[in-house]
Amino acid sequence: MTSDLTSALRPAFVMTILFALLLGIVYPLAMTGIGQAIFPTQANGSLVVADGKAIGSTVVGQAFTTDRYFQTRPSAAGKGYDGLASSGSNLGPTSQALVDRTRADVAKRRAEGVTGPLPADLATASGSGLDPDLSPASAYAQVARVARIRSLPADRVRALVAANVDGALFGILGEPRVNVLALNRALDATGPHATGAR
Repeated sequence: MTSDLTSALRPAFVMTILFALLLGIVYPLAMTGIGQAIFPTQANGSLVVADGKAIGSTVVGQAFTTDRYFQTRPSAAGKGYDGLASSGSNLGPTSQALVDRTRADVAKRRAEGVTGPLPADLATASGSGLDPDLSPASAYAQVARVARIRSLPADRVRALVAANVDGALFGILGEPRVNVLALNRALDATGPHATGAR
């Protein structure tokens, strides 16, 4: 009987070890190597580097704290854009905390000079809390403030937004969007107040 048990367990034990090595070590190393070889920028976090220093990522949002920049959508990740706490707020539509936060965000945008219908992504957080993009409408809604603070013609800032709109993938997948970090970097390169804290 012991011999039967041993002969029955041996293949299971060998297969477990084999698949643990194959799927736990060989496959991840192979995929990492292929990713590094074919898509090195994406495999390393899509980092944006300026003056030899990483200043952000094209795929992870970050807060811009001065009015000189286009602002990102609110974040519910930790204290805001915390990659270790990526998530939504999990607050439902009847949550008073959500209503209060949204009202505060709407009031903040109105105080910044945004008039007319407010695009939803200027007052609502994304599901991950790390969304790096805005809708074109949200970027255009901020043009007047940015142009005024930077002493730039509004048409020039509007054209900069238009130049940074990425369309749907293959013309059908997703929505048009504006990467806020890329837009703010282009803004810094265009004119007055080209340096300073974010």
